[in-house]
Amino acid sequence: MAAIAAGVPPFLKMRRWTRYDLDVPIRVIAKMPAKVKIVSGRGRDISEGGMLVFAGIELRVDEIVEVEFTPPFGGPLRVSASVRNRSGYYYGLEFLCDTEESRTAAKRLGQVLRSAAAAQ
Repeated sequence: MAAIAAGVPPFLKMRRWTRYDLDVPIRVIAKMPAKVKIVSGRGRDISEGGMLVFAGIELRVDEIVEVEFTPPFGGPLRVSASVRNRSGYYYGLEFLCDTEESRTAAKRLGQVLRSAAAAQ
């Protein structure tokens, strides 16, 4: 109740990363048993840890995909992500930081997002 009284919604305290209200074109790369499927879509509510994606592809919760996008004020990024939740063709993706390259990309994304927010 103290969080509500202080004007801070309780759900903000539960998030590990700050979300930024950006809308960017994305590509989802899903590796199927016999082929690789690449689908264009939109990404928004972006954070260092993940994003909300709208893409016309059937994905399962816990499926691992790759996402390509270019954040504002930064170069293109390609990150691995796990599908954490789904509603229709909206997917909540969590970026996987399981390699040094992906950890570096996540840090770079965080810097870019903070710069974009400061510029607005």
